[in-house]
Amino acid sequence: MSDKNYGGVNIEAAKALAEIVAEKNLGEITIVAGNCTITVKGKKCPPPMMMSPAMPSAPQQSEPATDTKAEVPQGKVVKAPIVGTFYAAPAPDQPPFVQVGDTVKKGDVILIIESMKLMNEVTSDVDGVVKEILVKNSEAVEYDQPLMILA
Repeated sequence: MSDKNYGGVNIEAAKALAEIVAEKNLGEITIVAGNCTITVKGKKCPPPMMMSPAMPSAPQQSEPATDTKAEVPQGKVVKAPIVGTFYAAPAPDQPPFVQVGDTVKKGDVILIIESMKLMNEVTSDVDGVVKEILVKNSEAVEYDQPLMILA
């Protein structure tokens, strides 16, 4: 009976694939052998569940943006030019480039963003005083995310 075929498809092979899909909780599995293709689809609930948590997180992301916009008129906002990891100092054992209250000149290095294993120095576009640092050392940052406010 293990050699039973239906329309050129080995029924036992299809059953074995169905067991694998159920056992491993897969969405689907496809096997192609010559001109024969077998696709077995399983029940997979995580995609709808993944969409639900994304919905509440959107308002949370917009709230800090609103708070940051309130600070924009009070100074020059330094934004992340790339996605990566924020570093306040050139090395863990060295002091930060700038701290709140420090005076910076246009062109001074004020932070580093590590992206794809490259350390990218971010320089100040203006002369000013560091009023606030909005992110913590080693924190992941997104493109155009406010990092620092200069007065």
